[in-house]
Amino acid sequence: MNQLLLTDTMTDKGNFTVPKLTESNMGFGVLGVFLGLLLEVSTHGPHTVPRTSWKHQDVDLLEFSEPGIFNYSTLLLSEERDALYVGAREAIFELSKKNVTIKNHKVQWTVTESHMNMCTLKGKSKERDCLNYIRVLQVVDDERLYVCGTHAFQPQCDYLNLGDFSLEGQTEDGRGKCSFDPSQSFTTVMVDGELYSGTAYNFLGSEPIISRYSPSHSLLRTEYSTSWLNEPSFVFADVIREGTNRVVGEDDKIYYFFTEVSVEFEFFGKLLIPRVARVCKGDLGGQRTLQKKWTSFLKAKLVCSMPELNFVFNVVHDIFILKGKTGQDTVFYGVFTSQWGNVGLSAVCAYNMTTVEEVFSKGKYMQKATVEQSHTKWVRYNGISPSPRPGACINNMMRQQNISSSLYLPDKTLQFVKDHPLLEDPILPIGNRPLLITKDVNYTQLVVEKIQALDGNIYDVIFTGTDKGVLHKSVVFQDEVHIVEEIQLLKNSEPIKNLLLSSKTRSVYAGSDSGVVQTPTAFCRKYLTCYDCVLARDPYCAWDPNTAACVNILDTPRHGLRKLTQSLNGDADKCPEVPQKDYQSVLVKPGSSAELPCMVNSNLAHVMWTFNGSVLSEASRFLFMGENGLLVYSVAPEDQGSYECWSFEWAPAAGKNFSRLLAGYTVKLDLPPRPPTQSTRPTHPATPLSSQENSNVHAAEGNVETRRGSLTSTSFTATVLPTPPQTHSSLTPPPSSTVKVHPRRSFPLNSAAPYPASREPEAEYLQHNNSVALLFLFLLFFLLFLAAMVYNCYMQYLPAPCLRLRAALLGTHKCSHQPEYRACEAGLMETSATDKMNMTEQPTQNGSQASKNLRALRDTGYETEPECGNGQLPSHSSGSASPSQEKPFDVDCDSQSIQFADADEPCC
Repeated sequence: MNQLLLTDTMTDKGNFTVPKLTESNMGFGVLGVFLGLLLEVSTHGPHTVPRTSWKHQDVDLLEFSEPGIFNYSTLLLSEERDALYVGAREAIFELSKKNVTIKNHKVQWTVTESHMNMCTLKGKSKERDCLNYIRVLQVVDDERLYVCGTHAFQPQCDYLNLGDFSLEGQTEDGRGKCSFDPSQSFTTVMVDGELYSGTAYNFLGSEPIISRYSPSHSLLRTEYSTSWLNEPSFVFADVIREGTNRVVGEDDKIYYFFTEVSVEFEFFGKLLIPRVARVCKGDLGGQRTLQKKWTSFLKAKLVCSMPELNFVFNVVHDIFILKGKTGQDTVFYGVFTSQWGNVGLSAVCAYNMTTVEEVFSKGKYMQKATVEQSHTKWVRYNGISPSPRPGACINNMMRQQNISSSLYLPDKTLQFVKDHPLLEDPILPIGNRPLLITKDVNYTQLVVEKIQALDGNIYDVIFTGTDKGVLHKSVVFQDEVHIVEEIQLLKNSEPIKNLLLSSKTRSVYAGSDSGVVQTPTAFCRKYLTCYDCVLARDPYCAWDPNTAACVNILDTPRHGLRKLTQSLNGDADKCPEVPQKDYQSVLVKPGSSAELPCMVNSNLAHVMWTFNGSVLSEASRFLFMGENGLLVYSVAPEDQGSYECWSFEWAPAAGKNFSRLLAGYTVKLDLPPRPPTQSTRPTHPATPLSSQENSNVHAAEGNVETRRGSLTSTSFTATVLPTPPQTHSSLTPPPSSTVKVHPRRSFPLNSAAPYPASREPEAEYLQHNNSVALLFLFLLFFLLFLAAMVYNCYMQYLPAPCLRLRAALLGTHKCSHQPEYRACEAGLMETSATDKMNMTEQPTQNGSQASKNLRALRDTGYETEPECGNGQLPSHSSGSASPSQEKPFDVDCDSQSIQFADADEPCC
């Protein structure tokens, strides 16, 4: 993160180091860097896909919920009592750990009317906020649980007696132990009867604290300062035992994980940073400095990033600590996302506890500094830190210096840790990169379990819950993480708010707003073939050749493990040979559609269809290849033949590509019987087909050549479904239909993809009649087209070429039927008696003017030419006839308006 926000040039200022900044508006430069990273990550991000997807109804899940009760988000598992305790809204349940549908006990914890009225007066919702959400369930001893609830924004705690499953009624103030707001994040852990919590201490949630409540000690808490906690969002807390064999004699430590607003970086907005904080179990506070405050509080930065893109996941959602025999063997896993949710990436990072302890015991401190022309508030401290080391737990070396507890620490050490709670050195993940990165998935919770496979190696299996109610199961290998499967745990698309794992019952428990769901850690029985069982690469599952089933190795006796087949690199060649199955014969009526199912359980497999040995593509004629099969539209004689569905799956760890024939079909036309031949003699009305002709017809209908002796064709009954579906019962179903084939068991897998050389004989079905019908339809449409052309040409709706043709054919007849256009016909103007009379009455008119008028009469241009005068009255010459001499029924070409601009003989 430092490389993203700060330059590499550093300047020394006394005892601390200051990053040298070039511009005051550093935030905008950082914004540009992050926007570029977001674009690059979204474009070139990973595409991790689960191999198998199980829907909610496909697997056996156990669910619990009660009407009117919601928010089953607090879970506590008791292995000793075989019970699962659930904290919901105003109710606490004890469920059977083996079967969560069995409810052993229930207790109600409601809010009084007075508390609810006070809550509503503070502006909270009576139906949503002013109720009692159970947020804390912790084991006090073998007989009691410590429970806390929000209690209408007035947190209260009480003890739950497990004997009769009732509340003792000794309510305590829950401030600092439980959150006020039911939607606010917080965390608690009970250690040796003392409650350690991280939450808000006030109603507004503006005072976050990490505190300890102990019956024998006074309250211990963090300093109210942004340098200690700056708007944190707590996600997890747990204790790490040091054991009794430690030479240094250090105390047990409690680790808190949260996300807070950065104090060491200036940004254009609130930059979030994932943190881990540590306090010592034996801390008693200071004598004068830090009285009733933590003297061992230190925090460091968690790093989970993509090194190749320099992209950082800066929000932690959940932590799971996988504890080993000692503290050094402990590994904790975290789920991270980006602050900018539009990237759509989630990551899982793992950290060694030795790396964490090294940062807390040897890391450099940071301190506040005021540097001229610098926006950096926190810088590295390069001076000499006081002794004993600030923030360290009491060990044997301190005891030799007569420092038996934190009360005897020198004030110089306490003052230093008060001013320097932040460590500069980051905590890097194992391998300096995430174990798992997924795209378009938001992880919310995770649990991890170790499992020893048949090869003797121990693998970490990660179960991660999403904000859509889906559970992912992943296996950590040496060089990769393989997502085995995804299960839709919740019916509705809602976040998984809590996950617990039981190694004894081999179950995962998920809590959400709607209920509790229990799922087994493996679905081995769902894999029906050896190849699916092996290619799943699930360390829980192996193939049993004796029972021909995929079994859970944890349920198999030790002496029977040697007979099982398991290959976590996905080498399916170890599977035994399986006899090949038969083709399924499909009879389809001509013109109907055939649906050929092909179920593929693997999301990593590539499906290919072949027809008579040729590969089909999406552009094939009348074919549709979907996710679950092939649909052949309007089956014709040329569509008869053999259809095969092949699956290709690449196993990267094995370095092989495995192919398998999933389904095979033989499609034939269901032809009606041919009508009998008519005799030429009238005395015999009909003569049946000869025996030879009859045998030829049956041979053409039923014989299908199969692939080289490996598969044989068998008939079965097909279900005919009408397509498209009828919307009313009175409608007559169409003649076309879809033949839906019920799939049989999958075909065996082969190392190479064969292409069978199956060939079908050409079938004849009314081809002559079909040709005559098509020819008749073609001629009918052609005649209709010609009629439409002639009609539009006659009505003058078509362009100029057709109009000129019309004028040539019908020009002389047009004016006889349309006298109003007689003056516009050029041929009639020449023979008009009136025009001849006018010409004889004007002997003084010169020849040029007469020729000009004649050209004007013969002109076929548009009315926009100058001679037309744009429809206005023309100016007559001096030799023209007077108005009194004009005849009343004469039509003046120049003054007549034109009805159609594209007429045959316009005035101009």
